[in-house]
Amino acid sequence: MRRILLALILVSTLVSAPAYAADPGPIYDPVPTEPVTSKLGLVLTEYAQFPKSETNPPLIDQRLNRVARINTIMELPDGSGRRAVPDLNGNLYIVKNGVPSVYLDVAATFAPQFFSGRGLGQGFGYVAFHPDFKRNGLFYTIHTEQASQTTAVPDYAQTNVLFHGVINEWKATDPAADTFAGAHRELLRIGFGGQIHGIQEINFNPTARKGSADYGKLYLAVGDGGLGVNNTDPQNLAIPHGKLLRIDPAGRNSPNGKYGIPPSNPFVNQAGAAGEIYSYGYRDPHRFSWDRATGKLYLGHIGEHAIEAIYEVRAGDNMGWSEREGAFVFDKTPATACDRLFPLPADDSGYTYPVAAYDHNPAPGWNCTSDVGVAVAGGFVYRGQDVPALRGKYVFGDLVDGRVLYTEASEMRRGRAPATIHRLNLFTATGTPVRMQDLSAPGAPGDPNRVDLRFGTDARGELYILAKANGKIWKVTGTRTYAGASAGHVRVAPAPRASNWAPVTPSKWQFTNGQVILAEAGSERPGPRRPFEYAVLSAGPAWKSVDIRAQVRLDEPVTLTNRDVIIVFGYQSDTQFYYAHLSTDNTILPHNGIFKVNNADRERIDYQWNGRSRGANPAVVDEKWHDVRVKHLPATGEIAVYVDGRSDPLMTARDTTFSSGRVGFGSFDNRGRLRDLTVTGTPAA
Repeated sequence: MRRILLALILVSTLVSAPAYAADPGPIYDPVPTEPVTSKLGLVLTEYAQFPKSETNPPLIDQRLNRVARINTIMELPDGSGRRAVPDLNGNLYIVKNGVPSVYLDVAATFAPQFFSGRGLGQGFGYVAFHPDFKRNGLFYTIHTEQASQTTAVPDYAQTNVLFHGVINEWKATDPAADTFAGAHRELLRIGFGGQIHGIQEINFNPTARKGSADYGKLYLAVGDGGLGVNNTDPQNLAIPHGKLLRIDPAGRNSPNGKYGIPPSNPFVNQAGAAGEIYSYGYRDPHRFSWDRATGKLYLGHIGEHAIEAIYEVRAGDNMGWSEREGAFVFDKTPATACDRLFPLPADDSGYTYPVAAYDHNPAPGWNCTSDVGVAVAGGFVYRGQDVPALRGKYVFGDLVDGRVLYTEASEMRRGRAPATIHRLNLFTATGTPVRMQDLSAPGAPGDPNRVDLRFGTDARGELYILAKANGKIWKVTGTRTYAGASAGHVRVAPAPRASNWAPVTPSKWQFTNGQVILAEAGSERPGPRRPFEYAVLSAGPAWKSVDIRAQVRLDEPVTLTNRDVIIVFGYQSDTQFYYAHLSTDNTILPHNGIFKVNNADRERIDYQWNGRSRGANPAVVDEKWHDVRVKHLPATGEIAVYVDGRSDPLMTARDTTFSSGRVGFGSFDNRGRLRDLTVTGTPAA
């Protein structure tokens, strides 16, 4: 594992502090390593359930078929403890003590022009409350309107406009009221030539002090309309598309006279440039937030076909789209592989590269017009008090598959190697291990595997996780260590002699020099698909909870692909057991994972497999000895596999099929050996 992590550092310097490859050939796997599974798990307590809402007009894209298209949660900056939640289908909710009520119906206000039925970011997209809301009652919203249904003229527009993104200012007559009454006015209207990538978020800098240059300035994350892949709009400083904007709602020096352009904006005095632009070169700048301790601005950026990125944003930055995707040259050549990127040229300059990134890992034969299934959901650097283990971590995730990730904020440094991305485990409030897909699927219409993950915080900096799939919000209320409980205290260290082992084919095994040796590769046997050859430890008891530690080695050249050894546990019979598959390859379903055989074809159960093309980072990458630890806690179903002494598991799973069993060692069709085996745990009755 240490070698793997070193390779990760060396290869992934391309993402943030790029090395310029002499070979200009295409790159099909730009981030070859996967997020590192963390032993840390978040405890999620359900906070609120939102009512079913419908798109207007009726949905066209089934991915919009959600219980409630809730986008974030935030606390009103008035000390009341009330939280605000926008639903893309039209309602702005106020939440008190976990109970939502409608504060403002944005859809009804702008009917019949209001439009939320096509495009994943269309509808009532976001709300931002002025930091002095308690006194002035001001807040701001984004909504979309179909161009064919309105006579309004955009302030800025792409060609062949299909929809408008509209920013409105609202003034509440009574800021303390739980139902809005007051007035509104339009600030800015932007026309988009595509159905996607509109205005994704608006927000105020919570770290700006009253009286400072950034206080009361509204930031707007504006997408490229879905057209940047084929045009230069994100690089065109004359228009706001593919940009992060900063405006002053209290000013009036904008081209339309409805808002102000801060004089400190980086392009204010540049001829032909829109003064509202703060940074540029974006495809879909989805979510952004400020670290309340450092004031740094981080932005989650959804890529085209390969790179999901986190940027640290400063005034004047150019993130490169669509000349660049992440820290790679984007291939605009028609009729070529849609996930193909190229290394940067030696004379590269002028672009800002991600401080963290992961890639899509499309399955072989992927259809370029289909959804590859990953898109980053930007998050927050945790600075709350309730969850000390999270402090200083930038928590974000993948909005499609629901993985919750983090990086250390201290590692996210511009011009340096990218921060290591860790995958967090999740637990219910009662301590049951879960995935977001488990939490969000119940009652979810449409695709139950699509979580539609989002994040939010309250005034104290505590963290919330949202799922559009079933319209629920959970609060992060603590942490647990995955498979952290003791397995027990009975210890067995069996001698490696034949009398202690029961092999499938005894003639293929040797027990000598302190080692258990599979000297001849096994052959496939009748019955369910399962490892071809293994030996079960017959000495000592069968085990309930168990902690297995040993050293293993491959006796095969790793220049050959798909080499493996296995650790058996929970063994009850030749067709009923678990096994940890430790392989040189992590790109095909049967390799490098945690599996169950239960009188049927082996079933992959580890959380690390993405369902299509990639699992945890390779476990055994050479022909040397490797430390392996497998921990199984049947009471909760937790399974964790560790390699080479790392404190974080390489693989995790949860399954409660087998509550006890024996342990063993083997392979599918390779040769290998085991030594220094110790088994600690609780014997089965």
